[in-house]
Amino acid sequence: MRLRLLALVFGCIVGLALSAAHAISSDDPVLGTWQLNVARSHFTPGPGWQSQIRIYQATPEGVAVTWTGVDAKGEKMQVSYTYAYDGRDYPMLGSASYDTLNAVRIDNRTVRSEEKRDGKTVGVAVRTVSPDGKALTISDEGTNRKGERFSQLLVFDRQ
Repeated sequence: MRLRLLALVFGCIVGLALSAAHAISSDDPVLGTWQLNVARSHFTPGPGWQSQIRIYQATPEGVAVTWTGVDAKGEKMQVSYTYAYDGRDYPMLGSASYDTLNAVRIDNRTVRSEEKRDGKTVGVAVRTVSPDGKALTISDEGTNRKGERFSQLLVFDRQ
């Protein structure tokens, strides 16, 4: 009887924790569709992206991201990943530069992530949603798979 009660209490606690985590991610200001504003973005070295659309969706696991774009050479790219704001590494599928990403909240509108290749941090990005929720900026610095350094400031408009 005592074990059943403990199991019930534990189950309730886990259920509440999962519900709270889902509720928090549903209120995340980044959720939605964002389109790259190429004119306001900066790329070093340039040129940079010709276009990019990012879609952020709440899931029971955290946030699912899918983005598609056309790079400076006109090549199409699609990247997808799902992560929680827990600092653990999550796989990135389709990235030209990274294998995994982790993320932690700095505040309600700002997230810092480390981008990794072969388990080693090779990029750091900071993502911020504007106070009015209409703009998303991502500053990203690191090295690509060729070992070349880059930095970019991506500015997105909410769609």
